[in-house]
Amino acid sequence: MRMHLQQKNYNIGSKNYQLKLPMNYEDIIPENDSVRLLSQITEELDYTELYKAYSPDGRNPVTEPKVMFKVLAYAYMEYRYSSRKIETACRRDINFMWLLGGEPVPDHCTINRFRKERLGVAMEGLFYQFVQKLYEIGEVKYENVFQDGTKIESAANRYTFVWKKAVEKNQTKMFMKVQVLAEEMEKLYLMPFTINKDTMNEDMAKMTAFLEKKKQDGNIEFVYGSGKRKHNVQKLLEALYSYQVRQQGYDESNGTFAGRNSYSKTDKDATFMGVKDDHMRNGQLKPAYNVQLAVESEYVIGVGIFPNVNDIATMKPMLENMYRNNTNMIIQRFIADSGYESEENYTYLESKGIGTYIKPQSYEQQKKRSFKKNISKRENMVYNAETDEYTCRNEKQLKVIYTYKKKSGTGYISEVTVYECESCDGCPYKEKFTKAKGNRRMDVSKAFIKKRQKSYENITSEFGTQLRVNRSIQSEGAFGVLKEDRQFDRFLTRGKPNVTTELLLLCFGYNINKLHAKIQNERCGIDLHEIKAA
Repeated sequence: MRMHLQQKNYNIGSKNYQLKLPMNYEDIIPENDSVRLLSQITEELDYTELYKAYSPDGRNPVTEPKVMFKVLAYAYMEYRYSSRKIETACRRDINFMWLLGGEPVPDHCTINRFRKERLGVAMEGLFYQFVQKLYEIGEVKYENVFQDGTKIESAANRYTFVWKKAVEKNQTKMFMKVQVLAEEMEKLYLMPFTINKDTMNEDMAKMTAFLEKKKQDGNIEFVYGSGKRKHNVQKLLEALYSYQVRQQGYDESNGTFAGRNSYSKTDKDATFMGVKDDHMRNGQLKPAYNVQLAVESEYVIGVGIFPNVNDIATMKPMLENMYRNNTNMIIQRFIADSGYESEENYTYLESKGIGTYIKPQSYEQQKKRSFKKNISKRENMVYNAETDEYTCRNEKQLKVIYTYKKKSGTGYISEVTVYECESCDGCPYKEKFTKAKGNRRMDVSKAFIKKRQKSYENITSEFGTQLRVNRSIQSEGAFGVLKEDRQFDRFLTRGKPNVTTELLLLCFGYNINKLHAKIQNERCGIDLHEIKAA
C-alpha cells in the first residue's frame, strides 16, 4: 500500500515543526477493512423513510442523514455507544473521518438527537433491508432459525419500581376509606351515597359536586392554618380531593402495567426482572427488557423487545414481525430451548408449515432415574389408545370423566381431558401416586402431547442433534458476543422505541462484522457447524 503524503510547516514560538499528513484518506484505509464493507452495503439501502423524519420546512441537518447513519452503524461495530465517544471518534479516528467524507463533524447533541428522534422511524426498515441483502447473496436462507432471549438492563433508575400488587392493595385500602366517608355524608345529609369499585371516579365526582353546591349555597368560607376550625364541608371536600388524586394515579399505573406485574417510574416500558449477569448483585431485580434474537448462519435476522419476564409468549409476535419485514421469508425449521414450549407455539408453527425443534420442558428430567421411578408421572403409565385409558402401577384404569376448555394468558384456548382412577381404595401406591383424599385425577392436553412428541423425535434425530448444538453456538453465541465481548449490558436510552433503535443498530453492526469475518476467513455460505467426533 502506497501512501501519498504532503508536508506542512508549523511555527510554534521560536521553533519550526514539519509534519507529513496524508493527502487522501483512501491511501491509508486497507481495501479489506470492515469500514469499506459497511460503506458499500449502506450505499445500497433505501433511506426514504429516514429522510421523511425531517420536516421539509425545517432547517437542513448539520450532517447528511445517510452519512450520520453510517457513522452510527460503524460506531456500534467498534463498541462505541456513547454520543460523546462517537463525537470524539469523528474528530480523531481516520475511519470515521473517511465515512464523513467532508461532512461537518456532528457534536454529541446532534448524534443523540439523530438516534432518538430521527433514526427510530427508519431503523427497523434499514436493518431488514440488510437482512434481505444477506438473503440475496446466499448468506441467509431462512432454513434453520434459532431463537433465544436474554435480559438487558434499562437506563432507568434501579429503585423506581411500581408493583401491581402494591397498587391493588393500596387501592383497596383507599376504597374502604371512601366508603367510610360516604357513610359520614349519609349521616350528615340523610341521603344515600353509593360507592362502587367499577364506577369509583364517577361516584366521587357526584359527591364532590354535592359538597361544592353545599359550600356555595351556605356561603361557607374555607379556612387554613393552625387554630382555625374547618367546616364539615371543607373536611369532606379536602378528603375527596386527595382520594381523587390518588385514584387518578392508580388508574394511570393500572393502564401502564398492561399485563405486567411491575414497571419503572423513569422508564415505564421497562419491567423489573432478575438480571443474571451482574455478579455483584446476583439475583437482584432490575428494570430491564426481554431481548429476543432470531439467528441463522450466525447472522441476526430478527430482533424483538418485550416486557415479558419469560420467553414463552415472545415467539409468535417475534416471527410475525419478521414475516412483515421479509415478505419472501419461508422458514423451514424453528429451533429453541424449552422456554418456548407451549401448545399455542406448536400450533402456530404448524399453521406456518415450520418444522418444530423445541426442546420439551421435561427433556432433561426424563433422563434422570428418579423421574423414571416416579409412578405418578403420566409418562410412566401404560396408555391404551383404543380405549383412551391409562393404567397405573396397581393395574387400575384411569378413564375419561369429562373435558374442559382452558384459556391461556394470551387468549389461546386448548382442550383438556380429565382422567380419574376407577378406585384408589386400599391401593398400596396411593401415597406415592396422589395426595388427594379421593381417587387420582389427571389433566391431559392430548393435542399438546402429540405435538411435543413430534418435536421430541425431531430434536433427537441425528440432524436435530446438530441443530441443538448449533443453537448453543449461534443464538447463545450471539448474545455472548454482544454482552460480553462488546460489553453491551445496559441500554443508554429509555422507552421501547429508543431501546429498539439501539438494539437494531447493535445487531446491524454485528452482522457487518460477521460478514466481514466470514469473507476474510473464506467461510461464506456455511450455515451450520459440524458436530465434532468424540
